[in-house]
Amino acid sequence: MSLSRLGGVLKFDSVKVSQCSALVAKLWGPCIREVSTSSSNRAVAQHNSKPDWNRAVSEAEKIVGYPTSFLSLRWVLSDEIANVALHLRKLVGSNHPLLKTAKNLIYNGKNNMQAWGLIVLLVSKAAGHSPEIPDMEQDKAAGVLHSQRALAEVTEMIRTSHLVHKGLVNMNTRLGPGEPDDMMFGNKIALLSGDYLLANSCTELANLRNQELVELMSSAVRDLAEAEFLGERDEQNNPLPSRPLPLHQREEASEWDCILSPLPMSGVSGCMGREWSARHVLAAGALLGKSCSAALKLAGHGQGLQTQGYLFGCHLALAWQAFLDLEAFSGPEPAYFSLVGAPLAFTLEERPELYRYIEAGKRSVHDVDYHALYQAVLEGSGIEQTKHLQNEHVTRAREVLEAFPNCDARTALTNIIVAMLP
Repeated sequence: MSLSRLGGVLKFDSVKVSQCSALVAKLWGPCIREVSTSSSNRAVAQHNSKPDWNRAVSEAEKIVGYPTSFLSLRWVLSDEIANVALHLRKLVGSNHPLLKTAKNLIYNGKNNMQAWGLIVLLVSKAAGHSPEIPDMEQDKAAGVLHSQRALAEVTEMIRTSHLVHKGLVNMNTRLGPGEPDDMMFGNKIALLSGDYLLANSCTELANLRNQELVELMSSAVRDLAEAEFLGERDEQNNPLPSRPLPLHQREEASEWDCILSPLPMSGVSGCMGREWSARHVLAAGALLGKSCSAALKLAGHGQGLQTQGYLFGCHLALAWQAFLDLEAFSGPEPAYFSLVGAPLAFTLEERPELYRYIEAGKRSVHDVDYHALYQAVLEGSGIEQTKHLQNEHVTRAREVLEAFPNCDARTALTNIIVAMLP
């Protein structure tokens, strides 16, 4: 099975986390409220998308029984998580990235972490399960298996542990007075918290007693790690796009064979569209797609439907990422935006001379002239091409859903997809 269709969507060569409990907000709220954020950008995002999105997610959560976030009481009340919440308070006033990650865990919104667990459960319910599955393994009320619900929690834990680990700060760079102590302390919390979540996800996964499932989800963790080594990086490991290559200098694109094999990188570097797809398949699509595929494996479905589940997760994740990339250009000009987003990728493809602005950020992305790049994106066709890209992935995701029986879970998945559209 090949993922070449994912790259073919482009014209050139080529979870949210569910609502946390009030207890979480009580523990972490004082820390998060003091994080420096752009209130105007948040207001724009909420005004444009929040109502329909919240309604779609709320209805979907009712279908699978209850909110799916692993941040339930059994996690929040553990000694480890309680200690993390207390230590986070000591970071208030610093600029450690861990605070921003914690904020995204608490506050809802389509602009925050994706609802990976909810998607996995909806796919599980939409596909149903084999009649040979014993009754004791079924959650009759929700219409999913207990093992599928455990897998949904594992998916969210892996996703969150990866985001927490990404918050580590490079201590070898120049820091201001008093910053080293704060950054070192924040790094310890980020490292240990991420390890705790990843270790628990491995334990939960092993408890499912399915070696093929463990291998599949382990390959998703590998993909997350590989995403951090794709393309250029600044000194703090923030991603930068590669220099666009002329057509005659590009390598021939290789087929993206999956599910277990590593994603071939031939023809990726310098081809902005394929690089965007590869980056976000590795960083998001692989985990969501393989989790959906694993859920169908647990239900006793054949390889064909498992492949459809994988493709659905990949297309949904890429459509989601295209939406997030567009948000920076849907309101007032932001101070910063993603340098590896699709609108800028299309713009660099059209105007390679703009890469000089990217080169200025080799030490730090804060040295980039964001205003000049922002204006270049607005003047070009990058935004329209990104909208087309998003629509293509939305269409592909909806086509895959046709392989599933018509039911309320499939309708909920469709509503979530539609809620992403501009």
